[in-house]
Amino acid sequence: MLEDDALLQRLADEGLALTVCPLTNLKLQVVDDMQNHPLRLMLEKGLKVTVNSDDPAYFGGFINENFFAVTEALELSEEHLYTLARNSFEASFISEGQKTTYIAKLDEFAASNG
Repeated sequence: MLEDDALLQRLADEGLALTVCPLTNLKLQVVDDMQNHPLRLMLEKGLKVTVNSDDPAYFGGFINENFFAVTEALELSEEHLYTLARNSFEASFISEGQKTTYIAKLDEFAASNG
């Protein structure tokens, strides 16, 4: 997918959310090492990526473990983590009002810690 520039542009332009389950990708050998995971590249290409977890008991991790794994392996910055968190609210099925509220809280947290 990352080789198809037209597809990447369309995904970015439409803001289509891509749910990524890094530990599942590792377990299923989609990537051979977490350092080779394309999540950071996906963010840098402007894709609306979210970090998720599949069946944690089988694939080895709840959402926090997935975040920790990619943060460490890919040396994600605070800006990357902010974007992932914001993407998760934007892509969620909660009401627009709830999205606005949670994103405002995220922005407030980021401003007070940045």
